[in-house]
Amino acid sequence: MSVITRSPRSAGTMRASSVLFGRWLAALLMLLCVPLLIAPAAAQLPAPVAAEGNHIAAELVAEGPAAPGGELTLALLFTPEAVWHGYWSNPGDAGYGMELGWNLPEGWQAGEPQYPVPQRLLIAGLMNHVYEGQYAVLVPVTVPAGARAGPGGIAPIEVKADWLACTDKICVPESATLTLRVQVAASGPRDTRFDLWRAALPPLLDSEASFALEEGALRIAVPLPASMALDQPHVFVGTPQLVDYAGEQRFFRNGDLLVAEIPREGIATGAERIEGILQLDGEGNGIRFTAAAGAVPVGGEPVGAAAGALAPLWVLVGGALLGGLVLNLMPCVFPILSLKALTLARAGESQANAKAEGLAYTAGVVLACLAMGALLLLLRAGGAEIGWAFQLQEPGVVVALLVLAVAITANFAGLYELPSLSFTRKGGRASAFSTGLLAAFVATPCTGPFMAAAMGAALLLPWPQALLLFAALGFGLALPFLALGFVPALRRLLPKPGRWMETFRRVLAVPMGLTALALLWLCWRLGGAWFAALGLVLAAGLLVVLVGWRRGARPVALGGLVAAALSLVLLPRVQAAPGDGEEAGLLAASDFSDAALAEARASGKPVFLWFTADWCLTCKVNENVAIEREATRAAFEQAGVVAMRGDWTRRDPAITRFLTEHGVAGVPLYLWYAPGSEGEVLPQVLTPGALSALAERS
Repeated sequence: MSVITRSPRSAGTMRASSVLFGRWLAALLMLLCVPLLIAPAAAQLPAPVAAEGNHIAAELVAEGPAAPGGELTLALLFTPEAVWHGYWSNPGDAGYGMELGWNLPEGWQAGEPQYPVPQRLLIAGLMNHVYEGQYAVLVPVTVPAGARAGPGGIAPIEVKADWLACTDKICVPESATLTLRVQVAASGPRDTRFDLWRAALPPLLDSEASFALEEGALRIAVPLPASMALDQPHVFVGTPQLVDYAGEQRFFRNGDLLVAEIPREGIATGAERIEGILQLDGEGNGIRFTAAAGAVPVGGEPVGAAAGALAPLWVLVGGALLGGLVLNLMPCVFPILSLKALTLARAGESQANAKAEGLAYTAGVVLACLAMGALLLLLRAGGAEIGWAFQLQEPGVVVALLVLAVAITANFAGLYELPSLSFTRKGGRASAFSTGLLAAFVATPCTGPFMAAAMGAALLLPWPQALLLFAALGFGLALPFLALGFVPALRRLLPKPGRWMETFRRVLAVPMGLTALALLWLCWRLGGAWFAALGLVLAAGLLVVLVGWRRGARPVALGGLVAAALSLVLLPRVQAAPGDGEEAGLLAASDFSDAALAEARASGKPVFLWFTADWCLTCKVNENVAIEREATRAAFEQAGVVAMRGDWTRRDPAITRFLTEHGVAGVPLYLWYAPGSEGEVLPQVLTPGALSALAERS
């Protein structure tokens, strides 16, 4: 039998092994327990769950633990790849906003996503509201007071997110299901990145804004201290399909209100409330506002791009003065030169009479310009999309001018005399005043050199400064006649009055008759053939009344009055709808629209765009001299130039907005778009080879 004995060393070795084994076992148990011990802390700040395989990576992050009865802020952190971008809630002209589908514990409620100030991205004339770098959208989540958590005090959160990722060439719909485990606890560690993300959000104004939806614009009055600096302001409107996102926005200071005017476009016809973001500068700073329908003040000091585009007031006044002076020589005012010629010839009488008539004529011109300017500003304040020369866009006004031209032609021909329209010695101050009124009314529709910028600025400036510009225009128009009245040396250059004036007056009946024919043609262009015919009957009937009454033929005068009355009643009934009787030009130009212009520019071809009207003689002269020419057509065909025309003969809100955006108040306006470049404003008087030279350089 064998006896096995254990030496003390062996026994000690076994005891040491047992102790070592016990320590290893304890260590193993502790390692197994560690995840259970630290799980609650890890759940408070979980690792972000990222969506993979997208061009815009998405992560769902919690600011900290969810406190029962409190609010938990979650962040959707988006990181676009290079050249890719995401979209704001209202994406603009293209794209679509993010959609979220939440799966939250019972009683939890997700609020509206809060976005940082978006960026503007213009592609092919379409405005997009985008984010080109990393951005975070914060979502407040209401946690009920009796919030229940799962094992370990953890609550699961899940969201199905859909968004659009785009470059300037392609767009890809993307989606991800993001999950998160948050601890339900009264306090705990928080993610400090939320301080930066929250600072990027535009704060909500504590005062409500007001808005007014007008025919062609959305006007918003945002409470904003006058002391707050603004640089590159822009309004991002949250309501879709309500405004022209690519249209030029204009801003005005009116005390502690900032008034924004945004062109209207889209299928939305109205809104009860409007929400949006006002961008304050180009650094991503802005404020969030809500607006209710209400009164929006008119006028104010221009700010932003509108202010930078305006010249100093004294320069604008000088431009209006020179513009009025040049109107005396422009082709569009030739019909009234005949009126002035006889009146100026009479200035060789006494010095007192010359001064009196000069002042009376100036008063008539300035008063007419102020009246038309005030009416223009008043109508625009009421929402009308009109500009300078708006009166000749109304068929009824053109008929009235036709009647007046026929009456003046007959007066020149000696068929009758009216003291207020007499250009002989019987006229005096009343004749000079009425001539001034007529001169301004007929002359001011044209936009000559120097006055384009001034009249465009008059539509943007506060009304006192705007009326000053209209008065300066009238003073410039009246200045030659006023100078004749007050400078004897100039009057001595005029021929002395005599019997020749009667003959000269009858000769001038010819150009006035041609003016009447031009107005008759304009009646046909505005209202159709029957409209023009009845307008002529109305003018002839009133002329028969004037001549018959002055010569004692009362039955004849009564017959003319009946014919005029019938014509006046029938005129509105026979007026043709806009678009009837359009004429095709040599260039076969397409009709202007913002979309058509954007498409033409996107084609990579040169684009020539001009704005004209049948009542603008300057426009017609330029078309005959430089535009509708065979040489121009051939040069355009060879260079592949896209020709586009905006016809402002009739009122057109889209054209009016475009003219206003380019700082002019009337026609003509000529723009040349080289491929990939902004539009170049061409002179208002074109030379025969100007357009051909531009086409050859393209």
